Amino acid sequence: MKVLIVHAHPEPQSFSSALKTVSLEAFREAGHEVQVSDLYAMGFNPVASAADFGNRANPEYCVYALEQRNGVTNRTISPDIQRELEKLMQCDLLVLNFPLFWFSTPAILKGWLDRVLVSGTVYGGTRFYDRGGLRGKRALVSVTLGGQEHMFRSDGVHGPLESMLKHLLQGTLGYTGLDVLPPFFAWHVPYVTHDDRVAMLDAWRERIALLDEATPLSFPSLNDFDELLYPLY
Repeated sequence: MKVLIVHAHPEPQSFSSALKTVSLEAFREAGHEVQVSDLYAMGFNPVASAADFGNRANPEYCVYALEQRNGVTNRTISPDIQRELEKLMQCDLLVLNFPLFWFSTPAILKGWLDRVLVSGTVYGGTRFYDRGGLRGKRALVSVTLGGQEHMFRSDGVHGPLESMLKHLLQGTLGYTGLDVLPPFFAWHVPYVTHDDRVAMLDAWRERIALLDEATPLSFPSLNDFDELLYPLY
């Protein structure tokens, strides 16, 4: 299996970085081929702009999605996007590893998604959900946060974290056709003991070992809708 780990934490000594290291080791020990995109270490540019295209289809007005298609077709898209897109299309499993920022991803990871999940290749028209460009691949999200688990239960002060990450789990990963595995959460990380952190790393390693037993999250199928996307039932 080919694995792409996209890591988004600015501190190499962070617990989030430790999760990245454990996953890299676990996948390689199991015989898998692994690539890592450490976005902060790479100095990845998260800003989607007209500068991403060396030869514009429309020099007068930038429709970003259309320029993505043109840039990929003519190989005039920014080289950093091209490199990451090639990694993405080659992988069987995409792992996103990041700390929770305001119930979402760090901006640098959002920028990676904006720039690398290109129109025409990854999505477009009715190429989404089970017809998306990344169908047949899987995705796994691992998140560190300072909050405690009880705060994110259905009756907790914040509500379920999975619901807050719907924009990522469904609206991005599921939308592009990926089979999205249940996410891994490391709770209350800055405040727990060293032994607690070790236990979380062990749990992460075990989660990786049991990936083939995990049931993907459920998202809509276009087979349940007509050509205008009205439900068939």
